[in-house]
Amino acid sequence: MQGKVRGIGIKIGTLPVGQKNCITDVAGVRVGHVTLDEPLNNEGAYACTGVTAILPHGGNLFQHKVKAGSYVLNGFGKTTGLVQMNELGVLESPIMLTNTFGVPAVTQGTLQYMLEMNPDIGLTTGTINIVVGECNDSYLNSIRACPVTSEHAIEAIRKATNKQAEEGAVGAGKGMMCFGYKGGIGASSRIVQVEQVDTSYTVGCMVLSNFGRSNEFLAEHYSVTNPQSASTQSPTDGSIIIVLATDAPLSSRQLTRVIKRCGIGLGRTGSHFSHGSGDIVIGFTTAHDIPHSTEELVETRTQLREEHPMMNQLFVAAAEATEEAIINSLSQAQTTVGRDGHMVEAYSFEF
Repeated sequence: MQGKVRGIGIKIGTLPVGQKNCITDVAGVRVGHVTLDEPLNNEGAYACTGVTAILPHGGNLFQHKVKAGSYVLNGFGKTTGLVQMNELGVLESPIMLTNTFGVPAVTQGTLQYMLEMNPDIGLTTGTINIVVGECNDSYLNSIRACPVTSEHAIEAIRKATNKQAEEGAVGAGKGMMCFGYKGGIGASSRIVQVEQVDTSYTVGCMVLSNFGRSNEFLAEHYSVTNPQSASTQSPTDGSIIIVLATDAPLSSRQLTRVIKRCGIGLGRTGSHFSHGSGDIVIGFTTAHDIPHSTEELVETRTQLREEHPMMNQLFVAAAEATEEAIINSLSQAQTTVGRDGHMVEAYSFEF
């Protein structure tokens, strides 16, 4: 496996990078993967897929929610939970990623996990909103066999840690393609600070990349020679799920302004948000602990001033971290063989 692109001298953007160059640089954020890589029968069927869980913190997410929002660049996707999350501006479950047909099982598993943690849900309090995103991995994965189960979702949540997350062909990214090469999970982070302000914030990004054709990839932007490996033409336009985390004190409206800039990072790689591509951004901030139950009439929280230069720095961070996360998803991936002997080669970043 190749390393992150910074390890071979490719620098993206101008802002400083966090210690792990990962979404887990945002304090409290955890990531867990379950990867399926096995034949299903003797007729070419193969499980080449998985589940990825992203947790804003290690506590009870239903009882201690975080501010959140989403933004749809192109809506060819089958997500769950975004409507209520945008309406109320809060996230109360892990963000789960998987393949298109795995969404029902992953939703069920995440629901089961959260119900076991919260015996009041559906009885003495309301229901819970589960957030799941997906991409289509059907070129490498026998998607009709629905190999992902609810137990895999629970396992991914339980495996979540704040360590530097695995990237490439792991978890939900196992069977994904990016620009005709092996894609999947990628991550990056940025530290933002304004001169004369003794405060800094972290922005972390994780992507599930599964979009684009090789002739769309703007390879010249990354100072690499033409790859020696061959690209594969995907039968669909593909998709990308972008998850952005920060510890900056933002309202859900401000957060939505920030995550819109993730589309800039996606566009810099060569994407034009294809007709059949589900290009969706989900964002949250860990700055506020929002209790599920309170007797208070009024809630008071701090948030950034809209016109402060820090807001522009957050815009830059969102674009840069997204771009680098996508390139890392390519550089970290391995050549992968899946159903019916289909093979997708890793992109070569060697000079």
